[in-house]
Amino acid sequence: MQQQSDIHHLKSISQLMRILGLPAPLHPLVALVDYHQVPVEMFPKGQKISLDFYKISFKPSFTGQIKYGQGSYDFEEGGLAFLKPKQIVFPPEEVESYEGIALYFHPDFIRTYPLGKTINQYGFFSYDVSEALFLSAKEKEIVANLFAVIAGELDSNIDAFSQDVLVSQIELLLNYSNRFYNRQFITRKAVNHDIITKLDRLLNSYFDEESSLKNGLPSVKYISTELKLSQRYLSDMLSSLTGLNTQQYIQNAIIEKAKEKLSTTNLSVSEIAYELGFGHSQSFSKLFKTKTRVSPMEFRKSFN
Repeated sequence: MQQQSDIHHLKSISQLMRILGLPAPLHPLVALVDYHQVPVEMFPKGQKISLDFYKISFKPSFTGQIKYGQGSYDFEEGGLAFLKPKQIVFPPEEVESYEGIALYFHPDFIRTYPLGKTINQYGFFSYDVSEALFLSAKEKEIVANLFAVIAGELDSNIDAFSQDVLVSQIELLLNYSNRFYNRQFITRKAVNHDIITKLDRLLNSYFDEESSLKNGLPSVKYISTELKLSQRYLSDMLSSLTGLNTQQYIQNAIIEKAKEKLSTTNLSVSEIAYELGFGHSQSFSKLFKTKTRVSPMEFRKSFN
């Protein structure tokens, strides 16, 4: 196991700029880095990095994989990637991987603004690194314009309105990203429907192999780990395509399996609850009635 000392912890954006061999930022809490301007020898290699600030990477045209966090971004003709404070960054070995622009901003920069309270609602900061935002040509143009506005503001003399303008531009970028992610869930239907098919198979095998007897009800963490997706991304994807978050989707699968057992076996309600992974039959009956508006016994009687 690697020790904590293997991680280079960066507390400030000024510290990052020194490492990259760039001038100190005009504002210590926000900076935009064009990696074309970073000397090749300054690119960090090998050592993991932990940031105390947010990072939004924009790669307009890069194609390939970049290792970040616990996995890799698989960019297809460019896109956006998001990191929140305390996430681990694995600097890539190839200098070409640094292509693009990165916006860094410290939580203190937005703390006194509404965005400081709402930024956790932007789920993509909690997505795993393999779940990058792929952008269409039109979307890349919008994002490029937003980065250009931010760059222009940072290059101007700081005045009483600079922070207001920058925070509003960051929030606008995040709102567009929300829209683009929602579009991605829809336009990448083939990929996402494959995921839903895998999810259905996983839930079916979980009950058919009686994993519930040993491990209890299937959890969101278990499902997302098996599908190799972050919990937030899976939930957002399912909500977009089915109207259900992951927990609700699992509960529906439990109810369908319960209906099957109630209609095709002579098992008691308590026995069915136990087989499905419930610790108490009352919990099962309550969920069943909430979802179907009838009790398990009333459902069974409807088949007689």
